[in-house]
Amino acid sequence: MTPSLPLSEVLAALDAGAAERGGPVPATTPAALADLVRRKLGAPIPEKGTGAEEAVKTVVGLLAYGAADPADPRCAAHLHCPPLPEAVAADLAVSLLNQSLDSWDQAPAAVTMEREVVRALAGLAGYGEAASGTVTTGGTESNLMGLMLARDAADSGARKVVFCSETAHFSVRRAAALLGLGEGAVQAVRVDGRRRMDVHALDAALAACVEGGDVPIAVVATAGTTDCGAIDPLPEIARTARRYGAWSHVDAAHGGGALFSDRLSPLLRGLADADSVSIDMHKFGWVPAAAGVFLVRDAAMLAPLELRAAYLNPADDEEEGYDGLLGLSLRTTRRPDCVKILTALRALGRAGMGERVDRCHDLAVEAAHLIAADPGLELVAAPVLSTVVFRYRGTDAVNAALRRRLLAEGRAVVGRTEMGGRICLKLTLLNPAATADDLREIVHAVVAAGHAEESETR
Repeated sequence: MTPSLPLSEVLAALDAGAAERGGPVPATTPAALADLVRRKLGAPIPEKGTGAEEAVKTVVGLLAYGAADPADPRCAAHLHCPPLPEAVAADLAVSLLNQSLDSWDQAPAAVTMEREVVRALAGLAGYGEAASGTVTTGGTESNLMGLMLARDAADSGARKVVFCSETAHFSVRRAAALLGLGEGAVQAVRVDGRRRMDVHALDAALAACVEGGDVPIAVVATAGTTDCGAIDPLPEIARTARRYGAWSHVDAAHGGGALFSDRLSPLLRGLADADSVSIDMHKFGWVPAAAGVFLVRDAAMLAPLELRAAYLNPADDEEEGYDGLLGLSLRTTRRPDCVKILTALRALGRAGMGERVDRCHDLAVEAAHLIAADPGLELVAAPVLSTVVFRYRGTDAVNAALRRRLLAEGRAVVGRTEMGGRICLKLTLLNPAATADDLREIVHAVVAAGHAEESETR
């Protein structure tokens, strides 16, 4: 089971690539980086192999050099965290053992580990003993599962409609398309001044749906929108959905991590009122991707996923306790990603996780203060969780170009979005090791890049 190639060779290649990169992202252009990768790789499938040592040195070194590294405080664009070392170590063990959770005889201990992870997170979310769920690849898969169960629980015959806010994740529409409902089955509900779903508008939309002879099968609330971390009014949405007989799903891929925090967990009041919830541990959990979790209020809700394959889960095996997790997931072969989640939770505990969540929230608040105090910048959306949306006080073209300039110079990785029809910049702060000085460096770099872009266009 011990690998023939020493781990030190992998670490050395990572260090060499990172040292050559020298920052949060390589100082180069997309075309130049692609040319470099192709040139150093040569033929991806050579006639004769180069050997393990050379292959690892070249491929891992290139990967590290050409990485956007979330461990660098200046890499703050997306919902990717610097993973905990202990979770990375657990992930390595998972890869070495190469097990699958679809049958007990492929991953005997890991089957129970996943059940325990799901049970613990369901309890943290406020669900009772009847709850169940599974580990997924992330919010996209979890949202697909929630809408699939909603579709299968709904009355047949009439056109089925899904409701979500106009700032919900695009995976809701993608899921509707994959499920045969069509993207047109998703109706966007307007948001209020805090970018949360307007419950009165939801109620009116549901009433119109029913009056028109259609079936509202699901309402998807968001707890932590991608752009600004907004959290919809969860209790009111669940009550409204229930009144119209619709499934209530909460996409808490981002915000679910607030459950660890005494300070922020009240924002998720009403989460347990939902029929299903998605949480991503590779965001506010500091676990290597992919590490999503899908939870349901009652295990009976997962009945549509049940299936029998003679070579995986024969009934007599299950009766004797040899039961895998085939009937809980959309996937068959499924690595035990629960192991890295369990390792992180055990290592830090709820309190330790909560401290990291609070630290990232503190960083977002500090970044907002720095942005608001800079005359060259405009704060567009103050942080709810760990995201800050802002603009350089210039044209849309300048805001778009300054971000690309920062990438080309290798100085910072800053996000981009649109709000109110304007191009905005975004900091997503999931690195609890970052400091106020790191934030100042990013803010100063943004302003300097904006000045440079304006000077070149005059």
